[in-house]
Amino acid sequence: PSPRPPVPPMSNHSEVEHAREPCPHRIIDDCGGAFAMGAIGGSIWHFVKGARNSPNSARLRGAIDAAKLRAPHTGGSFAVWGGLFSTFDCLFAYLRSKEDPLNAIAAGAATGGLLAARGGPAAAARSAAVGGVLLAVIEAMGIVLVRMTSGVAEGPESGADNEARAREEIEKMKAERDARMRGGRPADPAGPAEEVGGLWSALGSRRSTAG
Repeated sequence: PSPRPPVPPMSNHSEVEHAREPCPHRIIDDCGGAFAMGAIGGSIWHFVKGARNSPNSARLRGAIDAAKLRAPHTGGSFAVWGGLFSTFDCLFAYLRSKEDPLNAIAAGAATGGLLAARGGPAAAARSAAVGGVLLAVIEAMGIVLVRMTSGVAEGPESGADNEARAREEIEKMKAERDARMRGGRPADPAGPAEEVGGLWSALGSRRSTAG
């Protein structure tokens, strides 16, 4: 069987995005995740707020009623934001034919502007600016964290670089041996074999260390 082609290395942004669903399934996934986040966070927030605003004799009952009444609205607001954001993200990825942080930044700005459109152009522009800046900060933090963690995990040289360098050394020694044989000088049968074996042993140790 023919050998499999090498897998190209992933970019830093691809490492950030590798856990997300592809479009358009990403819209449903992000919408559900945003609703769950808003419902859980809203339940905690309105539970505490309801307990503080209720009389001493009915704090628990008031907290539960406030959480039951307001938490679904908070979850729905989060779901609307997440669904619109993912929709714009997929739209920009389709129009630009690439996945990069600019899609998320533009999607955040478009989502913020659309949700504030009822307040007029000025309010929409302010909300779009806030959404774009917020997503830019989030994307920058994600890329920095991925680069820091990948640098610590891989070290100064990756396993693919070490393997390619070892293969180049092996091919060079084979070419030198063939040149000596063509020139009429017998090649040492043990020397090249030992050198190749030593390189393969080093390559195996590098692979086990990288693993």
